[in-house]
Amino acid sequence: MLAFIIRRLAQSLFVMFFVAMVAFLMFNYVGDPVHQMVGIDTSFEEREALREHLGLNDPALVQFMRFIGHAMQGEFGLSYQHKRPVADLFRERLPATLELSFVAALLALVVGVPMGVYTGLNRNGFISKLFMTFSLIGISLPTFLIGILLIFIFAVILGWLPSFGRGEVVTVGVWTTGLLTQSGLKALIMPSVTLGLFQLTLIMRLVRSEMLEVLRTDYIKFARARGLSNRAVNFGHALKNTLVPVITITGLQIGSIIAFAIITETVFQWPGMGLMFLQAIHNVDIPIMSAYLLLVAFFFVVINLIVDMLYYVVDPRLRIDLGKANGH
Repeated sequence: MLAFIIRRLAQSLFVMFFVAMVAFLMFNYVGDPVHQMVGIDTSFEEREALREHLGLNDPALVQFMRFIGHAMQGEFGLSYQHKRPVADLFRERLPATLELSFVAALLALVVGVPMGVYTGLNRNGFISKLFMTFSLIGISLPTFLIGILLIFIFAVILGWLPSFGRGEVVTVGVWTTGLLTQSGLKALIMPSVTLGLFQLTLIMRLVRSEMLEVLRTDYIKFARARGLSNRAVNFGHALKNTLVPVITITGLQIGSIIAFAIITETVFQWPGMGLMFLQAIHNVDIPIMSAYLLLVAFFFVVINLIVDMLYYVVDPRLRIDLGKANGH
């Protein structure tokens, strides 16, 4: 197990090193940082002095190592647009994005898995067909269109929910959350449904297909022949063996939710990192763009590492294979 974790950590470090190199190239060679930081009236001498102060005249390898060192300390320079440290901007907006992302992921899991199990066990029922129709709609409609439709129905016509913003938030330590206020909870409903709907339908269809596949296998027939109840067969044997692909997709989708919450945050003007990243692209704010790239890569790496650990826990075959590989 320890060797397995070390290998995964080594792979993760390699991925982060590669992403850091891409972020560094973006930071240094997409536009001129000095031109972005000064006005048109700045003299050539002042520009050169600033370039020397920022270390832009140093060799590329020196700049790259300095960039990695600063990134490991959570320092990504100053935002060209906001004239503030990027790390401070991220600390302010990270709670909003993570809160939205994890609520959307939780919604997708809590609703998607039971729907997938039900449609797998009752594939010819009316409710199952209704669920499958719903899943086609969820997969087919673009995220921004879902968000606009929800705003039109629940904010414009019915007036039940706010159409933009995060609502009232409270500070708990260094974290800001809207989960503890009524307006914060109401503001979270439509963005989380919009962001989680595609993942929900994807998980539902995956669980359904895996359940149908597993229920046709011989060991399920043997389990029924032994006289086990339908509940024990369906949930103790069949559902358990669908967990590995579900864990895979769920882990990847959580990373995707965090990375691609940009559209949802834009539609609902949610004050998170995605909206800030989109504004950074518009204003060519390279420090924010490169820091966002690194942060998203870090989330993907951590989530994939957790998924690999869950594989080991859920699937005993992996433990056997690892034991053989280690000579046990």
